[in-house]
Amino acid sequence: MIHLLQDGPIAVVTLDRGAARNALPIAGWDTLAETLGRIGDARAVILRSEASGIFSAGADIGEFARLRDDPDLRVRFRQAMRAGIEAVAALPMPVIAAIDGGCFGAAVALTLAADIRIAGDDAVFAITPARLGIGYPQADVARLVTQIGRGQASRLLFTAERIDADAAAQIGLVEARAQDAGAAAQAMALRIAANAPGAVRLLKRMVAGSSGLDAQFDAAFGGAEFAEGLRAFQDKREADFR
Repeated sequence: MIHLLQDGPIAVVTLDRGAARNALPIAGWDTLAETLGRIGDARAVILRSEASGIFSAGADIGEFARLRDDPDLRVRFRQAMRAGIEAVAALPMPVIAAIDGGCFGAAVALTLAADIRIAGDDAVFAITPARLGIGYPQADVARLVTQIGRGQASRLLFTAERIDADAAAQIGLVEARAQDAGAAAQAMALRIAANAPGAVRLLKRMVAGSSGLDAQFDAAFGGAEFAEGLRAFQDKREADFR
């Protein structure tokens, strides 16, 4: 259902449930969180799908009928989905979502937990809970509003309309467009991995708005990464942060 492959400094997490359009059941969100917890010292992570034409249909609607009659299962579903999504956000290294094909419902929330989103030519996005008569988790609405603004978030949530890759890039739902999102994500991950890993992780915490990082900023000037970076600059060569 979810595979992890770590090739050197790059970890690739692949959604592989093509028969269900990569929709994640409750157990799938659990597996996602567990899989992400097994990532070691990677310098960048790529989140992608295996199936052609679909990134993910989001949560598995096949389980939704059970939610109607089981209040406890509703809580279990929400908590499992939250754990899987937040496991992406909690990774200390940059996460790139490579979105080729359809990205619907909870899958949009999943990509919003990544740091960077790349949409391929056939990427399509829709947030569709209004069609089902339900809401969207509050934390995911907040991320959506932060990403694209209140007006655009309202438009996507209230209308449940589909937008293509170009429209997604125009409103800021994705940061980059590429013919092949997977190839573009691999190239970006390699560029990230060539930089100082400690510095990149510190920058990720800063971008996320973490506080109390001034001392770490100061301390970096006394570290091995800065020593190598400065030597490389003076020697007019690429730094080696192995």
